[in-house]
Formats: sequence, structure tokens, C-alpha cells
Amino acid sequence: IMPKNCYIEGVTDSKKLSEKKRKLLRTKIEENALSIVTVFIDEKTIDEINIYEASRLAMTKAISGLHPQPDIVLSDAMPLYLDVENVPIIKGDEKSFVIGCASIIAKELRDEYMKILDYKYPGYGLAKHKGYSTKAHMKAINDKGVLPIHRKSFKPVAKNLKEEDMVWLEIKKDASNRSVFCMNHTVKITFFSYPGHNTE
Repeated sequence: IMPKNCYIEGVTDSKKLSEKKRKLLRTKIEENALSIVTVFIDEKTIDEINIYEASRLAMTKAISGLHPQPDIVLSDAMPLYLDVENVPIIKGDEKSFVIGCASIIAKELRDEYMKILDYKYPGYGLAKHKGYSTKAHMKAINDKGVLPIHRKSFKPVAKNLKEEDMVWLEIKKDASNRSVFCMNHTVKITFFSYPGHNTE
């Protein structure tokens, strides 16, 4: 939550900022913010409910931890199910100052966490590629194997799972007609083709 009439020059989508610029902006945001809450969702939960719902869960938990509680919540594209008014904004991190601030804080904390994981799991380049699916990251998984922190439902990871770690993925539709991955950790992985979804 940022104070009324607060504005910090340069705040925008964190992906469009250099690391140096993000760090400077993070300091200014933290100095001015009324409240900041960050929530991490573990890889097992993401595998169970999918990345989209995990993002919604993280935002919902973060909002519930804010003090004071907001009267209105702006979110980056995703609609949230809250007790207060929610306004989803497409490309919100570019168009909204407060969403831009949140994206910078989230990116900075995530990158710091990747550096911790890089120390714990050397040789995967986590501090460099920050966990994104770069060629170097995929090569490390192919060469060294899947880590406990990797999402097993992510196809490039699933292809490298050992038999005992394999999962079964079934695509179903939820009440909102979105695809939901239902998982069973005891049988071999199988990908089902679903209309509109090209899986292997």
C-alpha cells in the first residue's frame, strides 16, 4: 500500500528495468510504503493447483496480511475473489503506479531467493537465470537432474523425472471453464490432449 499522492519517478513493469534501477526503486518504495507483504507459494502447491491459481492464492494471502487493509485492490490482469472491490488491469504493472511498485518488490525478493537457492544447489546457474526456463537452465536439468524445488508439472522438468518421482497429470475444467491439472503422485506421467491444448 502506497500513500495517497505518492509518486516515485521510474516505477514501471519490473521486467523493463535494469537490476541496478530496480534496487534503487525498491529502496524508495520501501521507504514510502504504508504496508508491504510478500508471500511465497511452494512448488508442491503449484503442482497441485496450477501456476495460475497459485498466483491468485499468493496475492490473496498477501492482501489479507496488509495493515491497514485496503479499500480497493488493483491487480495485474488477474481477477481476485476478495471482500473489497478489485479492479484487474491488463498490463497493470505498466499502467498502475502501485502495481508497478508491487512488481518491483516481488522481482527483487524473488531474485534474492534465487541467489540463496544457487548457493544451496550449485551448478544450475539459478543466480544467473533466476529460475526462468533459459537454455542454460534446461541444459542443467538435462545434465544434472531435477531438483526438489522444480515444478514437476512443468513439461521440460517432467521429461527428466525419474520413475519414482513421476506424476500423473489429468486436465479437467473447473467452474470457470479453465484448465486444472489434477495430480496423482503414485503413477507414471501421462499427458492427455484436450481441445485447445497441445500437450505431449
